[in-house]
Amino acid sequence: MAQLVPNPPPGFDKLSVDEKIEYVESLWDAIVDGPEQVAVPDWHLEILRERLDAHDANPNEGRPWGEVRDELQFRYSASRGR
Repeated sequence: MAQLVPNPPPGFDKLSVDEKIEYVESLWDAIVDGPEQVAVPDWHLEILRERLDAHDANPNEGRPWGEVRDELQFRYSASRGR
């Protein structure tokens, strides 16, 4: 039987948001060494199939990743006052 750990662990609430994120990231790193160890839920695979099918049916309707990425970076930097 698994040992129960208090949730959140002692001292967690006293951490800054950045420290909490770092803590959670370190927990995740301790759990998984590689992406192949993380199970992909069936519903994720179904969404991927649907999106690939939609792209195959209308390949010219999408936008290049570079264009989308640039737009997101612009929006993000604009929202942060940069």
